[in-house]
Amino acid sequence: MFFERWFAAGLAGILAASGVNAQACTSNLLIDNFTKWTSGVNNLESPNGDDGSMEFIAAGTGQVVFTPKDTTSYFYESFECQPAVTNGYGGLQFTVEGPAGASFALELQTTSSCSANDGTYKSHYTIIENLTGSRQTINVPLVGFDNEPNYDAVVGWVWAVFSQSNVQWSIGNITWICGNVAQPTSPGSTSVPTRSTIVPTATRSTIAPPVTTSQPATCFNLLIDDWASQSRLTFLGYNAMGQATSDDGTMSSVVVSNNRVLLYPKDANSYFYSQFGCLNANNRYGGISFRVRAARGTSFSVALGWSDSCGSTNVKTVSLTTAQLKWTFDGTEKLYSFPFSVFSGVDTTKLDMIYFSGLNAGIILGPMSFYCGSTATEYVAPASSPAPSALTRTTTQVATPSAKGYVIDTFSNENTNSLGEWHGPDEGMAVTFGNNAITIRTNDSDQSWNTQLANKCADLRNLTGGYLHIAYSGSNKFSIALQQHNSKCNETMAPYPETWDSVEASRYATTSDIYVPITHFSINLQRVIGFNLRGFYTSEPTTITKIEIVTSIPPNFKIPPKLASGRLVFACTRPNSFAFAIDDGNPEYIPQVMKILKEANIPLTFFTVGLPLLDQSNGLAAAYKDMASRGHQIALHSYTHPKMEGLATEQAIDWEIQNDIGAVRQVFPNLRSSYFRPPFGTEGARMRQRLAANLNDPEPYIVGWSIDVEDWLWAESSTPNKQLDAFKRDLAKGGNLMVMHYLHQSTVDLLPEFIKLAKASGKRLMRVDQCLEDPKAPALT
Repeated sequence: MFFERWFAAGLAGILAASGVNAQACTSNLLIDNFTKWTSGVNNLESPNGDDGSMEFIAAGTGQVVFTPKDTTSYFYESFECQPAVTNGYGGLQFTVEGPAGASFALELQTTSSCSANDGTYKSHYTIIENLTGSRQTINVPLVGFDNEPNYDAVVGWVWAVFSQSNVQWSIGNITWICGNVAQPTSPGSTSVPTRSTIVPTATRSTIAPPVTTSQPATCFNLLIDDWASQSRLTFLGYNAMGQATSDDGTMSSVVVSNNRVLLYPKDANSYFYSQFGCLNANNRYGGISFRVRAARGTSFSVALGWSDSCGSTNVKTVSLTTAQLKWTFDGTEKLYSFPFSVFSGVDTTKLDMIYFSGLNAGIILGPMSFYCGSTATEYVAPASSPAPSALTRTTTQVATPSAKGYVIDTFSNENTNSLGEWHGPDEGMAVTFGNNAITIRTNDSDQSWNTQLANKCADLRNLTGGYLHIAYSGSNKFSIALQQHNSKCNETMAPYPETWDSVEASRYATTSDIYVPITHFSINLQRVIGFNLRGFYTSEPTTITKIEIVTSIPPNFKIPPKLASGRLVFACTRPNSFAFAIDDGNPEYIPQVMKILKEANIPLTFFTVGLPLLDQSNGLAAAYKDMASRGHQIALHSYTHPKMEGLATEQAIDWEIQNDIGAVRQVFPNLRSSYFRPPFGTEGARMRQRLAANLNDPEPYIVGWSIDVEDWLWAESSTPNKQLDAFKRDLAKGGNLMVMHYLHQSTVDLLPEFIKLAKASGKRLMRVDQCLEDPKAPALT
């Protein structure tokens, strides 16, 4: 992208010549702090947004975070015509964070005069460049823009032509500055020189004038849901707009896959809805489109809902059947749509939801979106952004092991392996024995097969140069872990196991054999328990006939590099320490939790799910900011809370991690956490490798627990005090790293007792990063 650039006269002289009356205004005027983002307006009650031009965009209090798709991506703020000179506003101030050295164009939109505003506007540009890579404040004086702007008739600002796409940017706290633009007073503040830059009109599409009743010059489909995540839809109940969506348990099944959702009705009363958040579609969007695959003869009803006023619980609906919409199906996937005009009486300025009901058979829906104007168009899910490269770790392979290899398992006995040690599956795992082989059929990534090397601790140091060999057929879509015993080699002590390291079986596999260097398992080889096959992410069967350690591999077998897989921890390492690590829960219990922690005067760690953090209606963001200000640690817990190792692709795992990082950074712009708790505790090699890659940290902390209050089991039972029994049991075993949720009243009510017991044990209570002796953690006080 090439731009003509020239510098204008000095700031003081130009401000004097412009006749800016700094006395007219008395304070700065906030344009947008994104507290009204979900309503589609800024703080001046005028439209803002990106018209679908971004790869990703979301907002939290104070800023909007986005990923530009390409150089045509943009973000705009509109408002009623502002006579900035007359009112004494000398410029614009906003915060921005983008890649170091990056640049973007800032467009000023003006009209001929505020008194004769006819909805047309002219565009004027300047360039903001050489960003620091951290969040910084930009001050832009109303001088130096090209194309002779009328600074006394400003109708909008646009941020565009971002020099780097497919990376995260943010813009925040956009404000008119009353009086002269302040010069920078700190390295984090920048005043733009008085200069102009012309952006050729062919480089990007222009957006609609901020005040107009005609169809925008550029409009993109507004996504309702792209069915990107099963857990976003069915566990958290959010669509892509961040609004509520659910079947309320009325469907027999709701299954998300490949940007499609299968809705299979239980009976005639089954339904499914997706809300819009009181959307004003007037003069921009003409209707809704989505792909449908349904068998011949399938029928259902589609209702459109709206409110008399935003925030009202009185939702009105108009329903039409597929026959009334003249939709027919033949078993193939096709694009279907409807204009709002077919729903008589609907107020398109306050659209609330779409509602499917009366399904006589299962249907599959593709991405659903509002289309622009009168011609139905389709939202096409974008291709995945380039994933960060996996991080490798240097390993040294010993040339010749000092001991001979040995056979671990040939599956001749259902209870013991070839060493006479225990082997077996987790409870509920489907495993078939027969003909000196086992066949594993599961796509539950939380289940595993174990084969032990010793009753207590096995020492593999004399086989450091050896290889694990697995003879198999079928699927290799699983992880292989080598487990490490605790320091006492005592399985009655917590944690047991103390940790393990995992590799991805498919990276080390041919169609019949898997060879993994022992050095690719980063554990203490003096305290080995055994091997563990886990993280299965396909229902295809895996048949295994032999597990052994060998001292050499076939000459043509190529060993891949070891990928960084982080540090899996279940216990504090600091002597005499104890850490409460609380996962997300019900926002209504946060005040009680905070009161308890304040009275107990202890710091702890909160692992937060990203998507609910962005929901401004639940108060989580404000509560977690308060938690952080009181010294509590905020850490990562995925974006939508799925079993991440069970996700079908690395792209899906990346989506969870990247969006969680982005959501947390929206609320905590300066936070760079390397602490992650996998939802449900489910982890495996792929998840661990992608976490390291996305955090660009070879050793992030994957945090488990050695004390589980089992709130998931007892909190809503008739015996909720068994949560206290579980805490006492694990504490007696030596556990010192806890997991609990504030999901239920009974658990929150027991929190003071948990704290009392932990203190009575003589241990010092602290955050997870402190109990793990992280040098980056705050000092103990």
